[in-house]
Order: sequence, then structure tokens, then C-alpha cells
Amino acid sequence: MHALTLLKNDHRKVEALFKAFENADARAKKASLVKQIIQELSIHAAVEEQVFYPAIREAMADSDEDMVLEALEEHHIVKWVLSELEKMTPADERFDAKVKVLCENVDHHVKEEERELFKKVRKALDTKKLNELGRAMEAAKKVAPKRPNPRAPDTPPARLVAPIGAGLVDRARKAMRDLVKTSAKQKTARRGAAGRGKATATGKSHRPRATH
Repeated sequence: MHALTLLKNDHRKVEALFKAFENADARAKKASLVKQIIQELSIHAAVEEQVFYPAIREAMADSDEDMVLEALEEHHIVKWVLSELEKMTPADERFDAKVKVLCENVDHHVKEEERELFKKVRKALDTKKLNELGRAMEAAKKVAPKRPNPRAPDTPPARLVAPIGAGLVDRARKAMRDLVKTSAKQKTARRGAAGRGKATATGKSHRPRATH
């Protein structure tokens, strides 16, 4: 699939989910829709950060790089909001307000991408290369994280950043697996730090209970 078509399809899917949320009344329905929004945006952001943005930065003029850097910062904000929503329920006072702010941020990001960035990409990459990039992105989506992690790297390891060409699909999969591993390690480290902090505060250590 053409890379830009894939991204536009993602955009339309998320827009439809936001629209459904606006029309939803039942809390259970809202919770289900937000769960889908979190998953779709987490996957979409990871694929752009680990595959799409690095590839187009290699091909585009240096003067256009600021557009990608701005997009990465917009992703960062969105992922923080997603991580907060993940811990909330429709019963929370600011749940609906947070979803609305998320929708506004995503809408702004999408319009800038489709109206400005995609035009630059079409000039920098021909159809053949965009189709190749699209295949890599499709492969990456299959192994991308489905939950937000604002602390995870939003760029792939330097060794994986390369121009469009042979091996891009393999590099895309590798970048995604590295991202998932990093996210898991960070989560484990945070849990360990929280456990040590709790033990220090109570003056007790958590030891397994002996079994007989």
C-alpha cells in the first residue's frame, strides 16, 4: 500500500472514532471507544516515528526537517494525553474534556500533515518508493505497541535509519521490536523503583512468604 494512503486511512479511522465518541451517551460505550482510540493512535504514532519520519527525513531537503521535528513534538503531547486517559474512566470529571482536547490536538496534527508535509513527501519520493515505504509500515503495524509510552524513544536507533531501499521492511520490524523491548524495560524499571520506594517508606522489604 502507498505510504500516504495508509496514513490517511489511519487518520479517517481515528476521526470516525472521535465522532462516535461525541455521539455516545452510555459510559460503557465511551470507555470502549477511548480504548480503541488509544490503541489506534499508539500504533499509528509508533509507525510514523520508527519508519515513516526517519525515511522521509533521509529523502527531504534539510529545510523541511523542521516539519518532522514539529510533528514529533505533537506526537509527544498526544502520547502523554493518551497515557493519562488510559488510567481514567468516563466517571472521572475531566474524562470528556480530556478526550475533546486530544481530538483537537490530533485534528490539528492531521491537517498539517495532509496539507503540508505530505506535499513535501510526494516531491521527495516517487510512487515506487512510497509503495515500498508503505509495505514497511504495514509490516511495522503488526508488531507496533498498542499502548502509549511517552518515555519511549520516538526515533529508531541510528543503525536502523537508512534511505529507502532493500531491507526497509526488515529494519521496520526490527525498529518496532526494539521499541517494544525498551517500553517493557522502562515499565519494569518504574515498577521496581516504586516497590523499593514503598519498602523504604514503610521500613519493610517485600520478601516471599515461606511455604510448607
